[in-house]
Amino acid sequence: MTPSSPPPEDTAALAALVASLTGLAVSGVARGGQGGNNRLYRAETTAGPLAVKCYFRHPGDTRDRLAAEFAALRFLGECGVSNVPGAIAADAQAGVAIYDWIDGQPPVTRQPGDMAQLAGFVAVLRDLASRPAATALPLASEACLSAEELACQLEKRLARLNSGAGEVDSQVASFLDELLGPAVMSAVSAARGQYGRLGWDFGADLAFERQCLSPSDFGTHNALRRADGSLVFLDFEYFGWDDPVKLTADTLLHPGMELSEAERAEFKAATLAIHGGDGGFAGRLNILLPLYALRWALIVLNPFLPERWARLSFATGAERETVLRVQLAKARRFVAMATGGLDIDAKAAFIL
Repeated sequence: MTPSSPPPEDTAALAALVASLTGLAVSGVARGGQGGNNRLYRAETTAGPLAVKCYFRHPGDTRDRLAAEFAALRFLGECGVSNVPGAIAADAQAGVAIYDWIDGQPPVTRQPGDMAQLAGFVAVLRDLASRPAATALPLASEACLSAEELACQLEKRLARLNSGAGEVDSQVASFLDELLGPAVMSAVSAARGQYGRLGWDFGADLAFERQCLSPSDFGTHNALRRADGSLVFLDFEYFGWDDPVKLTADTLLHPGMELSEAERAEFKAATLAIHGGDGGFAGRLNILLPLYALRWALIVLNPFLPERWARLSFATGAERETVLRVQLAKARRFVAMATGGLDIDAKAAFIL
């Protein structure tokens, strides 16, 4: 938060800010549940409840998460998309934005039709990509418009973790040196070879007309279920243009969902149909999926980075040692996915 921001638990100051931004009378503000890397509050107003999101900011994180999310939700709202929160008002200096309050529950247990709802939202985003206003939207956070960019991100993430390996235990350092590092090198080399055999340019950016709009952190883990069973999608801090292969791979692999084999197959089939006009989509997905699995192995180790731990601690107050042990187990599983070291039932979901 900036010096002009309301202190983290100063709900009276937040109430005054909400009243100033909306022109509504505010009778109270209270914590509204976990907000990922941020703090989420519920403001009671004369027009009904509103969601007040206080964004975490760190000098090492240069992405303007508030601006990205607010612009994304405003664009979607103007296009008539109803299964996302509406963007109401924001104060960039305070690091606070106000959105519609969504009455719903986290979809802890998935239901038949959830994959269809996910795919339906992907189809809507594909259609909205042709809107003139969409051209003003930025690239998604860490967009991978080329295979080379994906390989570079893997190498940078691995280097960042290696540079801090001395701050963690020997088990983590051994995992990076003996398993994850060699797996990254092998997978990138294999992907380069496959691109070469197909006559594809590993370093060429995907043409704009083949790119898609992507939430970049998409799935039921970032959704609420309304009483009628419909999903409302949340968390658009990373929204922007990207390769639809990255959106698809990240959704198939996301550790926040842990999709079943049947769910992965359903979502994959739907996205293959949605992006059927892109003749290279299926091939890119097939080649790059192991690299995206390794990217997730690196991402789940982010708590090992001091600035990432600061963000997680800000939002949740989690205990460091517990988090790190859990994340290391997840990373091992992603390496197994990438290298084929799963039992046949689990591995089958990743064969395209």
